[in-house]
Amino acid sequence: MSPAIPNVLSIAGSDPSGGAGIQADLKTFAALGVYGMAALSGLTAQNTRGVSAIQPLPPAFVAAQIDAVFDDIRVDAVKLGMLGAADVVTAVADCLRRWRPPAIVLDPVMVAKSGAALLAESAVERLRRELLPLATVITPNLPEAGALLDAPPPADLPAMREAARALHALGPAWVLLKGGHLPGEDCTDLLYDGREFVEFPGRRIPTANTHGTGCTLSAAIAAGLAHGLAMPRAVADAKAYLTAAIAAADSLDVGHGHGPVQHFHAWRG
Repeated sequence: MSPAIPNVLSIAGSDPSGGAGIQADLKTFAALGVYGMAALSGLTAQNTRGVSAIQPLPPAFVAAQIDAVFDDIRVDAVKLGMLGAADVVTAVADCLRRWRPPAIVLDPVMVAKSGAALLAESAVERLRRELLPLATVITPNLPEAGALLDAPPPADLPAMREAARALHALGPAWVLLKGGHLPGEDCTDLLYDGREFVEFPGRRIPTANTHGTGCTLSAAIAAGLAHGLAMPRAVADAKAYLTAAIAAADSLDVGHGHGPVQHFHAWRG
């Protein structure tokens, strides 16, 4: 009998245009061979041009969704995305402390690609205090790292190393600091476990279609951890998957702004 397919739960917001949020997570899970589940934290009205409205869900209902999944289904990893409101952050943290999943990937979603705020300012401290210590790995970009540290975003690799050390001191087991906002053509990501740094070099791909890249990368890491990969390998595989998805993004024709990546590039004929 073959081993069971891993189960991964995403707790995040909905993107009706399909490029980010829960929709991107479920596509990533399917592409990487895990069974995807979703607990919605909030709704958005958005497309490739921007976010026009956000509707957080009641914290008790968010918790009810999470509890319903854990009460019945083995969960091999959890991915956290947009949570939106401080009370939702607390509800999610309470659930995770109760159910104790083996791996938690926290993507601290704060701002959409269009610049719209996706996390209330009042929720940042709650996220820092309640969720970062529970995380197996956090995956902030440079502006998100600055917000979590209440400091200017790091602008080069030495500053990224200092920020990674400071973020690790807040409690996560691993920090993956993404370098997509670095100036120039290089966009190196930095992984840190409190002892050693691992660099993941990258080159910028010339495309406007990068909607949902952060969601996709964190979901891919969660899939790798659910498959039993060690963290550096899970990050390397996730980065390779996302790079290929961005490279194939122009094969899609979705919207007139920042289009999505091609999650199913491996199946394109």
